[in-house]
Amino acid sequence: MNIFELFDVAIQKQASDLHLIPGYYPAVRINEELIAIRASDILTQENIKGLILAILNEEQKQNLITNKEIDIGYEYKTSRFRINIYFTKGKLAAAFRLIGSKIRTVEELGLPSLFHKFTDYQQGLVLITGPTGEGKSTTVAAILDEINQKSPKHIVTIEDPIEYVFPGAKSIISQRELHQDTHSWVVALRSVLREDPDVVFIGEMRDYETIQSALTVAETGHLVFSTLHTGSSSETINRIIDVFPANQQNQIRSQLASVLRAVVAQRLLPSIDRSRRIPAIEVLLNIPAVAAVIREQRTHLIDNILETGEEHGMFLFEKYLYNLFKKNEISKETAIGYALRPNEITKFIR
Repeated sequence: MNIFELFDVAIQKQASDLHLIPGYYPAVRINEELIAIRASDILTQENIKGLILAILNEEQKQNLITNKEIDIGYEYKTSRFRINIYFTKGKLAAAFRLIGSKIRTVEELGLPSLFHKFTDYQQGLVLITGPTGEGKSTTVAAILDEINQKSPKHIVTIEDPIEYVFPGAKSIISQRELHQDTHSWVVALRSVLREDPDVVFIGEMRDYETIQSALTVAETGHLVFSTLHTGSSSETINRIIDVFPANQQNQIRSQLASVLRAVVAQRLLPSIDRSRRIPAIEVLLNIPAVAAVIREQRTHLIDNILETGEEHGMFLFEKYLYNLFKKNEISKETAIGYALRPNEITKFIR
């Protein structure tokens, strides 16, 4: 099978990922399970070279040889793939994430109506967090496209690589891809303020420079969305603060308490019949009590605020799991297995 036939299989089976690794059959991930494509042969290094090099231009080939790995986006028919090409035991391999051809709405993703509120913010920082592959980019795309559909804004995205491509609507959108449209995150974030943005999406707050830039962009009156690989709201707050040197942390606490609007921690769980994946979320909104505990270095109290903050629209992750279990959408084992705080889930499920 050539690379495009493998793409067709991934699209037809609605896979989330396609893997090409020497010594194995090509494999697709469907609802968290890896399934071998046995219509193809076991992959050799020569097979994989031919499959991968067919979709790379000369500059990308050179970058791959120099850096031993490369991230790219690739459009195929009406779909798009986010691709990481890497070496394993000195041989080429690749992971392809299938990005849906259609940007789904908040309702279609099964997310709470509260998420519509994020599209009305005029400034501040909204963070979508969770491990890799848990739907963070898809959630951000739904929010950004809702802004795109209803408001005449300038939306600037900085991504590595571009994932969802936004259709023309009421907004104008500048999508910038690392290496293709800019040399680095730092340079792109420094220049974004000169691009007259209303909304900025930073693909990932990955280090000191991007976190500092995100806070600055939000502080200067823009609405910023970004992602972090953290599991819970309190972990997210602590991760941001801990990135900075000790002598800057009081200033960062004050800055974060001022610009933060919301933290959403998200996981995708197998449904009770394992036919699909269901989002489970934790939502922290920056009400005065939250801003105070951030400023005063008392982030250990965030879990208590989440537990008692439902009237403000907040959700504790374990309470959200319990509600999914009550509605018979996930099993008891799934709820307990995915809980971030084992003691909390046992309060709800006995």
